[in-house]
Amino acid sequence: MKILHLISGGDVGGAKTHVLSLLSALNRSETVHLICFMEGEFAADARLLGIPTTIVTGNPLKSRQRILAMIRHDGYQIIHCHGAKANMLGALLRKKAGIPVVSTVHSDYRLDYMGRPLAALTYGNINKLALRRFDAWVGVSHGMTELLTSRGFDPQRLYPLYNGVDFSNIPPVKDRAEYLRSLGLELQEDTVVYGIAARINPVKDMETLVRAFAAAVQECPNIRLVIAGEGEQEAMIRSLAAELCPEKTVFFAGWVKDMYSFYHALDVNLLTSLSETFPYALTEGSRMGCATISSRVGGVPYLIDDGINGFLFEPRDASALSGYMVQLAKDPDLRKQMGEGLREKTRREFSLEAMVEKQKQIYAAILRRTQRLKLERDGVVICGAYGRGNCGDNAILNAMVQQLRRIDPDLPITALSRKPSRTTQITGVNSLYTFHIFRIGRLLRRSKLYISGGGTLMQDVTSTRSLLYYLFSIRQAARKGCRVMLYGCGVGPISKARNRKRTAKTLDRHAQIISVRDQYSLEFLRELQVTKPRICLTADPALLMEAPGNGPTQTYLRQSGIQPGKHYAMFALRPWAGFDKKQEILAAACDYVYETYGLIPLLYAMEPRKDEAANAAVAQKLHCPHILLNAGRDGRQALALVKQMDVVVSMRLHSLIFAAGQNVPVVGVVYDPKVSGFLDYLGQELYLPLEELSLAELKTLIDRALTRESADEAAVARLRKLAEENPKLARELLER
Repeated sequence: MKILHLISGGDVGGAKTHVLSLLSALNRSETVHLICFMEGEFAADARLLGIPTTIVTGNPLKSRQRILAMIRHDGYQIIHCHGAKANMLGALLRKKAGIPVVSTVHSDYRLDYMGRPLAALTYGNINKLALRRFDAWVGVSHGMTELLTSRGFDPQRLYPLYNGVDFSNIPPVKDRAEYLRSLGLELQEDTVVYGIAARINPVKDMETLVRAFAAAVQECPNIRLVIAGEGEQEAMIRSLAAELCPEKTVFFAGWVKDMYSFYHALDVNLLTSLSETFPYALTEGSRMGCATISSRVGGVPYLIDDGINGFLFEPRDASALSGYMVQLAKDPDLRKQMGEGLREKTRREFSLEAMVEKQKQIYAAILRRTQRLKLERDGVVICGAYGRGNCGDNAILNAMVQQLRRIDPDLPITALSRKPSRTTQITGVNSLYTFHIFRIGRLLRRSKLYISGGGTLMQDVTSTRSLLYYLFSIRQAARKGCRVMLYGCGVGPISKARNRKRTAKTLDRHAQIISVRDQYSLEFLRELQVTKPRICLTADPALLMEAPGNGPTQTYLRQSGIQPGKHYAMFALRPWAGFDKKQEILAAACDYVYETYGLIPLLYAMEPRKDEAANAAVAQKLHCPHILLNAGRDGRQALALVKQMDVVVSMRLHSLIFAAGQNVPVVGVVYDPKVSGFLDYLGQELYLPLEELSLAELKTLIDRALTRESADEAAVARLRKLAEENPKLARELLER
């Protein structure tokens, strides 16, 4: 590949490190060329690293002409921009160059000129406009891609790329005591040194740092703080430190070039930023074995597992930061454990080699997707009950997206949702409002496959209106030329004769494949006399979801009250006819699992809008410790939570599906045939109809579940294998 990189040439800090290390490594296997818009240290360092570098000066129009000439002469395939000035030139080049233009977003562009109103008004606004014109964007963390998604950037053209650190060539460092002495800090035997390397500007929030340190040093007089950096707030921070902190406890190192020696001198590395992507300040500190405390911003939670290999605090929370400072000051073993743990994770997951390989994969994907734009039809539209706050429905959508991505990682996917922006953030795919009929119609004319999926859409128990909408959508998709598939869904019950006739007619005429998740749905289709589509018995797509184990998930579990070493029983309840009469029984069952098995009941609202009041009503009747919790933002968090349970007692189908997929024992409280249908399909009978629920029988079922009489790993494996048939069937329609 031949890639042309554009950057202003005055960049320092993380952006400079990222670009130079990336281009130096890329240059070994690809053709790269760097254009800077000024001569200076950046360009000089690039040349020392062997990166071909050209200086282009002059007004933007002249610069554009010169760069266009280079592109045409040398045949570059991608323009890659870094920073506001490069973004402006990239936007000007895009149409004439005829090749993809991509930008790496190194920081929150709305905060880049914080405290500089004139620059924000001019450069800041130009940069905002330029960024919208690109073919793709690279965010230096998942946090940054999520932020851009929330601002309306196309999530399927966003790529996370974490800063990589080179562990292969660590130069000799200065003696720790000697280095600190050069800053005026005399190291004593019990001195604990905290440090931060960052620009001293409002985004880095050094004020919170100084206030937290001032509180911590009162309790731990042996701690010291070293601030490396310069910036517009330097005088103010120096004055604040002199006012709040004892003399000779805070030291200012100025602009530091030898970062290896700086981090080697620290015991604890700090970051107090209000906004970040994925700062080198943390990975460079971890390379030298520093324990770390950071604000919970950007992609930092993907590096730091809170409480395990570092501490995280909410931005501006000086009290929490001070508490962590004191804790690490008093516990040298914890400092060592956290420092070594973070260094190992950085070496394993955030190396320079991993960053370069990922960047090459991103370039290849951008080039592939550029070619796809020439296709007359491409992509999938997914219709379901999305954007209504139901964690189970979100889980199904996540599962379908993951499975379709395995078929084709570049496949354009759009979901129809009541809350498109929310659905886009959860799934990373485009989304349209459910009732934007004309926009949906235009999309269907360009799409190849229409999927009706996610739960039981073909039913009229909740309402006839929803059934009519889903049938209308299927007809519209077929008439616009899409192939139609019902994907791992439930069907029925449909009680009204007219609705049954409509459903049978629509499915027979317009669907090519129907895959159903249980025997009940299969029999119901036969009852409707649907015969023309290919009908396959598979299983729910959510069975194939894997519980995530990354930093943000661990943080979610901690914030939810899940503590290591303790055991829990989930009760996932929902309001239904007759539920009020069974609250005492369910509360007694919660007390029973605590008293008999030591399990803390967790009352979980899968669909908070509906379930929260039901769980709260049961919780009021409890006599044991318990947790009340609403579902998180998507099914992955619910899955991670279920994995921590010893047993799941549930009215909600998808909490049972999650538990079965993780081999967690389950007990069903049946309010709808789909619940008993799944458990029958699973091959176990640990369930009771809601109207027949009694405490004695519920206790018996819980006892049997916890003694694992119900565990049937072979049945779960069979269902997972059947669930794998869903994407295979979708592939047939996409490739036909």
